[in-house]
Amino acid sequence: MSTIGSHSIVGARRPKTQQQVRMRAVAASIAAVLLAGCSIQPKQFEAAENRDRASDLIARSTADQEPITGPVDLYEAMARAIKYNLDVRVEMMGVALAQRELDVKHYDMLPKFVASLDYSGRNNYSGGTSQSLLTGQTSLEPSTSSEKNVLQSNLQLSWDVLDFGLSYVRAKQAADRVNMAEERKRKVMNRLIEDVRTAYWRAVSAERLLGKIRELETATQTALDLAAQQDRQGLTAPLAPLSYQREMLGIRRDVQALGRELGVAKQQLAALMNLPPNTQYTIAMPPPTEGKQPLTLPGIADDPAAWLQVAIENRPELREVAYQLRANDQENTAALLRALPSLKLFGGLNASTNDLLYNSNWIGWGAVASWNLLNVFRLPAEKAQIKAEGDLLDQRQLALTTAVATQVEVSRARYALRQDELDTARRFYDVQERIEGQIDSGFKAEKLSRQSLIREQMNTLVARVRYDLALADLQNAYANVFASLGIDPVDTTMSTADAVPALADKLRGMWAARTTFADSKQDARVAAAPTR
Repeated sequence: MSTIGSHSIVGARRPKTQQQVRMRAVAASIAAVLLAGCSIQPKQFEAAENRDRASDLIARSTADQEPITGPVDLYEAMARAIKYNLDVRVEMMGVALAQRELDVKHYDMLPKFVASLDYSGRNNYSGGTSQSLLTGQTSLEPSTSSEKNVLQSNLQLSWDVLDFGLSYVRAKQAADRVNMAEERKRKVMNRLIEDVRTAYWRAVSAERLLGKIRELETATQTALDLAAQQDRQGLTAPLAPLSYQREMLGIRRDVQALGRELGVAKQQLAALMNLPPNTQYTIAMPPPTEGKQPLTLPGIADDPAAWLQVAIENRPELREVAYQLRANDQENTAALLRALPSLKLFGGLNASTNDLLYNSNWIGWGAVASWNLLNVFRLPAEKAQIKAEGDLLDQRQLALTTAVATQVEVSRARYALRQDELDTARRFYDVQERIEGQIDSGFKAEKLSRQSLIREQMNTLVARVRYDLALADLQNAYANVFASLGIDPVDTTMSTADAVPALADKLRGMWAARTTFADSKQDARVAAAPTR
């Protein structure tokens, strides 16, 4: 009997020992995985990786651009900036991303159609018995209804009414985020066009005058050397050559300061157009009359209140806050839906490899209703939070309204001041040209010295540069007026897919129409409505 008992005990312990071995193996595997995860250390890029990354970024930042085939005028510069400027591209990608997120939200409203495959296995049968609740005796011998290894699959269609409502609200909020991204793109585009106009007109001045500045530098140095020589030799009264040197050095200082300001204009314009570094190009000289006549701003002097209304309606900053407010209002609906009971309907096809089942293939269906009662108690707090966010956004749009109103007035006043400054610079330049003409005649008649002629030539050059800078500032102020009103620099007929010449022609026509619109006696709001 002892032998039999001994064999029974050994036979009973053997499965337990095997199970312990397997458990230890599983524990060891898990420990190895955890230790491997903890052993990860920071790893910096290698020098070769940084070099390759930098080369790739430099190549892709200016890739696939239409080459410059001739002098660049203002509207080609605008077209290239709109088409290739990377700040605009970032905002365009932001709009595209928001649109893709909206597309994904649409799928959240659909029912869930889930296919699953479940495998389970064990080393023995689970089995089971039944025990009488009255007598405590076992009523059935151990039996099982499941095989050791079972593969079960199902294909289930389910639809949660509450999830559908929440997904609908989230999709509407995602749609508003697309609009917000569009408004941010409009803001960047307006700022870009302002910068392009300023850089172009400064580049025009640089292209026209920097060569003349370098040419006169040599003559100025010669005149200064001659005056210094006269001072050393005492050929004239000491004060005369010193006064001349002081005057010439003052003029040279002004010329150098203006030249430094203009010297980087072409590089700034090239950066706005996103040209590859060191790209050589020329600036198309505008017609002699362009920019000299006062630019027309439709309705701005006649009805500033109407223009303020247009600005408040169309400024991208205010529109973005308006979309944020609408999305915040929709959050009220979402909070209310979360507090309601959930009803989930489902049905599907099921199959199992368990041969002990009488029906191993079946169709199942059902419904589940659930209600998280705690959501009811948190609803007032959520509504208070949503109201606080709405109040904050409302105050923000009121602050922006005041800021926009100020910007509109400042842009109008700035434009008027720039017109006066341009008129003064033009008159000063005209007078200086006449003075130079008189001095030149006196020099040719041998009544005046070459030093006097060089001095007036330098004064004329300074006057011309200041006139050109005043013209550039006026062009910038002109674009700033439209930006302050929220009027887009592009319209719906324009696309970055257009070729640069085609886009430049459309821009040329649109801006030409804007400068003559005041004569058409149309309503200011129609002219100022932004195009998207």
